[in-house]
Parts: sequence; structure tokens; C-alpha cells
Amino acid sequence: MTTYVLVPGACHGGWCFERLTAQLREGGHRVLPLTLTGLSERRHLLHAGVNLDTHIEDLVGTLEAERVENAVLVGHSYGGMVITGAADRVPDLVDALVYVDAFVPRDGESCWQLTDDRQREWYLGVAETGYAVPPLPFFDPRASAHPLASFLQGIRLSADLSRFRRRDYVYAKEWDGGSPFRPTYERLLDDPLWTVHALDGKHDLMRDAPDELLRIVLDAG
Repeated sequence: MTTYVLVPGACHGGWCFERLTAQLREGGHRVLPLTLTGLSERRHLLHAGVNLDTHIEDLVGTLEAERVENAVLVGHSYGGMVITGAADRVPDLVDALVYVDAFVPRDGESCWQLTDDRQREWYLGVAETGYAVPPLPFFDPRASAHPLASFLQGIRLSADLSRFRRRDYVYAKEWDGGSPFRPTYERLLDDPLWTVHALDGKHDLMRDAPDELLRIVLDAG
């Protein structure tokens, strides 16, 4: 049995992994889908002070409270920032990392630095509150505003990711207008420390390529 902890991207909750969660549990694995502070069913906790550190602590706290060992952390999109930070803080609890069309930051980097101008324009659409990035119109109705500070804050890392048994990167090939994750994909493609995959599908690979994603996640475990 493998323990998988699933971390969603911006504006989403653990429900975005519903199908993957069910498939993994059917295989006898322990699965913990996480909703981060201030998002979806926890949106009542959103305020200007919620940032990347808050979300990293969400994940670290879950690993510790659930007495998780040898976890496979799966992060979608923004969730890549969160699994990177948590793995750095409690490396003894983490075995492998799977980035699903996600950010893979190095020390000091932020989402703002790693993304493209189109995404930055979206991040700044916070006129109503000044700190809450609204979900895009095509998102699931359960999506909610995302804390701007978490996009702007640079991550603090004490080491690189080479200490973990396995690191997988899953790239979505179908983005309208080009993928903000292409530079990350190209950076990791020839790195022998990474297993890199490119799937036919849009950013929501849990929806567009569920069988291929399941295979990759199982292989990582």
C-alpha cells in the first residue's frame, strides 16, 4: 500500500481529484486529497495574509497529523509549489513527487516569476478585494478565489529535490495560446534525475487523460 497526498491547483479543492482518488483507493492505496486554506469548502478562511507558507504548512500538518510515512506527493499546477515546499521541510516523510502540469520552483522562485504574461494578467484581476484572484469562467462551479500572496511569495528551500527516490513531471500538450509550463518541461526533459511525460490533453489532465495519469502515479509509488 502506498500513501498518496493530492494537492490541487489554484482555486480548486481536493474534489478535483475525485476520479483519481477513487481509482487509487480501489487499488488498495491510502489517498488524502487536500483542500488548501481559503479555497473551495475552506473559502471562509481566505484573507490577505494567506500565502504560500500557509499552504505548505497545510500539507506538512496533514502529513504529521495523519502519521504519513513514505508519501507520494502529487501536485497539480500551483500545487507543485506546495509539494516542493513541504517535501523540503519534512523530507523524512516523503518518498516521491509527481508534478501534474505544475510549477517546479527552485529556491527563491515564485509562481509570478515562473509563469507567463497571460497568467500574470489573471493574477492581477483582484479589483474587488485586492487580494483574491477570481476563478476563471470555465472553472468548475465549486472553484473559489485564490490568495494573490501565494502567487507572489518566493519559496524558501534548503536543498534540491535529488534526495527523493523519484520525481515525475507530467506535461499537458494542449494549451490554447501556449503553456506557461513549457519552460519547466523543457528544463526537466533532459535531466536524468527526472522521469518526464507528455500527455495529449489540456491542463486538467485528471479529466483529459485519467488512465495515463493513473498509470504514472501508480508507477511513482
